[in-house]
Amino acid sequence: MNKSPFSYSFELFPPKTEEGHLKLLNVIEQLSALKPSFISCTYGAGGSSRGKTLDIVEYIQNQHDVPAIAHLTCVLHTKDEIKSILQDMKSRGISHVLALRGDPPKDNPHWTPGPENFQYSCELVAFIRKHFGSYFKIGVAGFPEGHILAPNRDLDAQYLKAKIDAGADFIITQLFFNNQDYFDYVSRLKKLGVNKPVLPGILTITDYNALVRFCGVCGASIPEAVHAIFKPLADNPEETLKAGIQFATQQCQELLDKGAPGLHFYTLNKLSPTNIVLKKISK
Repeated sequence: MNKSPFSYSFELFPPKTEEGHLKLLNVIEQLSALKPSFISCTYGAGGSSRGKTLDIVEYIQNQHDVPAIAHLTCVLHTKDEIKSILQDMKSRGISHVLALRGDPPKDNPHWTPGPENFQYSCELVAFIRKHFGSYFKIGVAGFPEGHILAPNRDLDAQYLKAKIDAGADFIITQLFFNNQDYFDYVSRLKKLGVNKPVLPGILTITDYNALVRFCGVCGASIPEAVHAIFKPLADNPEETLKAGIQFATQQCQELLDKGAPGLHFYTLNKLSPTNIVLKKISK
């Protein structure tokens, strides 16, 4: 566990190839050496990477003695399947889970939940608490700008409160680039009586065009100030990386200075530039 006055954690995803898996094991070793509060691993749509997710989480815990969180989505899964997955987690000694609704897979984009499925992630949280008591420490996703499907930010905050009321312990946010969105989000939640830790999700910008495409899908906005910095550098990887590290460092420092309990880095399965940003803000 890190000795820093703030928590920092990392997110990974299961690679699709054996070569990618071997590279990830090396990255895990390097990230673990930074003594994070935890490392989380994502879960493919409909559980397409479920086995790999649990294998990676188990490996992180057993080989590197770092707390690890398994993402779990309920899209496509029946309640019985979810219970079986959670029992598998428990049998492996996995006690931390990030409970998510998840997105339908690309080959079944119009999937809708039936009587044996969960419609919302708050139902998944309640199910975990009902069947496993306090065994699992449960995290949920938060959206500083509001979920892409939420009518407005106030209603989105109420949806988050429902997850907490169902038994969630902490929140990890979607990436954002305007810190005021995060602080306003925390304020909205506190007005609703939510006092659980809200960990801001941080993505260091290394590819402007990829960022634009990704944010177009997930619904996160890109401030004009970010466009102004990175669009002129779109064809210059080295300068983009340099600017990305500077921007992320400033973003993280302000978040911590103004009360964020920690930082959660979306590493894209790489050590750098997350390690560089972390080193700069640890001084």
